[in-house]
Amino acid sequence: MRRYWLGLAAVSALSACGGGNPFVTTTDDGTGTGTTNNSREGLPPGTNNPSANAAIFRSEPTEADGGARGDGFATAITYDSATDTFSVDNLGFDGDNGYSRGTAVSDLGPFAVYEADATFPDIVDGEPITQFRHRAIYGVSTSGNTQFAIVRTGDYIDYGFGGFIYQRNNGVNLPTTGQAQYTGSMAGLRDFDAAGGLEYTTADVRIAIDFDDFNDTTGTRGDAVNGTIDNRRIFDLNGNDITTDVVNRINAENTLTLTDVPDLTFNVGPGVMDDNGEIIGTLNSYYTDGNGDTQTYESGNYYAVVSGDDAEEIAGIVVITNGIDPAGDTVRETGGFIVYNN
Repeated sequence: MRRYWLGLAAVSALSACGGGNPFVTTTDDGTGTGTTNNSREGLPPGTNNPSANAAIFRSEPTEADGGARGDGFATAITYDSATDTFSVDNLGFDGDNGYSRGTAVSDLGPFAVYEADATFPDIVDGEPITQFRHRAIYGVSTSGNTQFAIVRTGDYIDYGFGGFIYQRNNGVNLPTTGQAQYTGSMAGLRDFDAAGGLEYTTADVRIAIDFDDFNDTTGTRGDAVNGTIDNRRIFDLNGNDITTDVVNRINAENTLTLTDVPDLTFNVGPGVMDDNGEIIGTLNSYYTDGNGDTQTYESGNYYAVVSGDDAEEIAGIVVITNGIDPAGDTVRETGGFIVYNN
């Protein structure tokens, strides 16, 4: 039996996206969520008994599972195709839990943007109560086989409460030899620790998989994954491109000469992708300081899942932080991506 979390009937505004596939978790029938967890260490919560032949669902870890305070609170994400609205439970001051298509920003590349109500009426006299700025980004692949959603808010001093989910709706047939390259897009949300605030991001993504190597010592696959995230742009909530402003404030605070947001690169090593087509790894971006030394600008993790009869698409989430942007003690970017081998 399947529990449907997000109905994805086709929406005309998402012309680049497929439809008809819901976010879904399954009961403990050998492929879903149950009391026994056979997932690889480091994977986000979700499908406990993953298989290459079945759907896989993952959600952001809560603080109890190793996430930051406020992570993983967004639950019961559902979608109404008749009104093109989301519903997100368990986040305080987001109106009646309904998220409508964004006004100032309705999409970021091929991905859709949604926002919670700005006010909500008092239950006694109807006076409007100001709500927190919650934003959601939703992406579904052109085939409808993979998808993601991210929810964040900018009205807490720390990162606040939110969450992400990503999913494969079917199985995958992984090659045993050769290599494949995937290209696509990412869109995300930046929030700030010790400052509040919220910004949008976009980027281009390129991922390559070596299906031959590395060989895992247990005899299972441990395929190497390489990737680059570049052409990174930052926007305010009104859709204004503020990339140059962000770079300038970082330069001024740290006596640097950055011209763009640095590219992110995947760290290549064994054991990144498993037999089920699930991928977990780390990534970093770098800059050169005034002494000519290379320094880490951002660091974090990526989580993804491969889908398709020919392993033709990948969907996933990137979570990175940096500590040199004076906008906050640390700045976090949570991005969702979908890439294709075509």
